[in-house]
Amino acid sequence: MNDVAKVIPLHGKSFDRLRQSTPDGGPRAGSDPADVRGRHPSSYASPSPSPSMVPSVEVPTPLVLPETAAPHATPDVGEFPSAVESVRRALVDRVAGGADFLRTRLSGDYEVDEFGYDPHFADSVWLPALRPLFEKWFRVEVRGIENVPAEGGALVVSNHAGVIPIDGLMASVAMRDHHPQHRALRMLAADLAFETPLVGSIARRAGHTLACQPDAERLLRGGEVVAVFPEGFKGIGKPFSERYKLQRFGRGGFVSAALRTQTPIIPCSIVGSEEIYPKIGDLTTLARVLGMPYFPVTPLFPHFGPLGLVPLPSKWYIEFGEPIETTSYEPSAADDPMELFEVTDRVRETIQQTLYRLLTRRRNVFLG
Repeated sequence: MNDVAKVIPLHGKSFDRLRQSTPDGGPRAGSDPADVRGRHPSSYASPSPSPSMVPSVEVPTPLVLPETAAPHATPDVGEFPSAVESVRRALVDRVAGGADFLRTRLSGDYEVDEFGYDPHFADSVWLPALRPLFEKWFRVEVRGIENVPAEGGALVVSNHAGVIPIDGLMASVAMRDHHPQHRALRMLAADLAFETPLVGSIARRAGHTLACQPDAERLLRGGEVVAVFPEGFKGIGKPFSERYKLQRFGRGGFVSAALRTQTPIIPCSIVGSEEIYPKIGDLTTLARVLGMPYFPVTPLFPHFGPLGLVPLPSKWYIEFGEPIETTSYEPSAADDPMELFEVTDRVRETIQQTLYRLLTRRRNVFLG
């Protein structure tokens, strides 16, 4: 009963030698004795005493979790000044622009050309109203704008579709915003546009004029970029089943104007306009009563009333092709029906093939 249990120390020299060696007697691979990872921080303050004097106690390394934000942490107010400042500047610019517009209009310090084009109105009111459609709704991509000359007259010839001629408006924004010289696009519009109250006045101020050869030649000789849509109402009023199939280009009056003025012809192909108002029917009797070339029926109009007038947000592409030079033709070619037919057919075929190429690259009507 007087026996005393013998205590075998676990931290003596023998145990340390055993702990620092492998089963075959060699040194144990691992950290150098000077490595203090896992030890108590107090051991960093002074040199470690001899193992024979102080038992070596292994302290497990604490688990360090990655820093995460509190579930309901309040955002740093420093993140907001830039957004607030941008909004403030936008409001200030809008108010300043409006004040400048009113001052200019009241003082009469603006010019209107012989066709009624008012550049100040177009740049301050008309084009800003169209840009949200161009940039956000249709997300128009413009290609080949460098094919339009930097100066001098040029005739842009484009396909026409969409029930309502929005494609011409989007082309005018593309020319003004994306051309290196920010040129204005002077469109030749049908008689109906100028006979409609308010629409005619706005069209004149925006730079459009009557689609007739004398006006086209005067604009081209004046060094303007003129746009023409030879399909006319046959193009914008065609049924959805015939989308992107060009209609007849008429008798080639636009080619005659280009040949007489020796200005290049720029083929323009627009993809996306056919889907904004898919025309599936036509109320011909109502159209005749209203004096309109057609009265469209779409999946949304007139069944949904004014809501059906909202265009579908299709993805648009506008591509300006390489110029077709007219300087190689004699001015007398403008009166030769065969010459006119040859150039007209060349322009039409160029636009049609470009439309087919753009359509094969498009994966989705709305996503592009």
